[in-house]
Amino acid sequence: MTEWGDVVDHCPRAKGYIAMSLDNRTHTPWPVEVILSKDRQLLTVVFDDGARFAMSAEYLRVSSPSAEVKGHTPAGRKTVYGKKNVIVNAVEPVGNYAIRLIFDDGHDTGYYDWGYLYELGKDQDIRWQAYLAELESKHLSRDPLFSA
Repeated sequence: MTEWGDVVDHCPRAKGYIAMSLDNRTHTPWPVEVILSKDRQLLTVVFDDGARFAMSAEYLRVSSPSAEVKGHTPAGRKTVYGKKNVIVNAVEPVGNYAIRLIFDDGHDTGYYDWGYLYELGKDQDIRWQAYLAELESKHLSRDPLFSA
C-alpha cells in the first residue's frame, strides 16, 4: 500500500481490528484502503469484505454527515447544490473509526465513519438519483454558477 502522499492519499489499514455488532454475530466491514485520485475528484474505499466503492467528491460533499448538511433534525436537513466541480483537498484519519474530508469549497466538518462510507458506497446509485430528483423538485442545480 502506498503511504500518505501529495498526489494520492491513503488511510493505513487497521490491522487486527474487527468491529462487531452488539450481538457479536455480524461483522461490520472495515476499510483496508482509502484512495484519493490524483485529480482529487474520486475517493475509492476498499473494504475487507471485498467491496470497493468509488465515490465522487461531489457525491461525498452533498452527503456530508455534518450538522451543517444533515441538520439537527430531519426537518433541518439542507439540500446542498452547486457542487459539481468540488474536489477533496485532503483526507485526514480520525482515530481508527473515520476520516475527515476537506473540500476546496471550505467545507471540512463531519466525520465519515466506516459504516457511513460503506452505506454511501453500497447505496450510491439510489442516493444519487434521489439527490438529482430533489434538486429538480427545488429548481436547484449542480452547476456552481447557478444562483437560487
